[in-house]
Amino acid sequence: MPASVASLDSLAPSDDSYDSDEETRLAQLEWEESLEQLQQLFAMVMVPWFGKWLGRRWSYWAYARYIRLGLGKPFFLGERNLAATTY
Repeated sequence: MPASVASLDSLAPSDDSYDSDEETRLAQLEWEESLEQLQQLFAMVMVPWFGKWLGRRWSYWAYARYIRLGLGKPFFLGERNLAATTY
């Protein structure tokens, strides 16, 4: 342990050497960390929410189609107008 305050000053880093490159590097690291957090937010919150919404939309459409056509060949392949295909 140093005996005096003067000896503490000699151990402290010099404030005279201002390094703007170091500040730029730290700002870049913070920016990259913020982008990573946004990517995680998107992957963990937005993608499942969108999948849930899309699944509910598709199931509503599929159920309406099932009610109209039944669960048979037309359900999967679509309705075919027989009057238009026969001559």
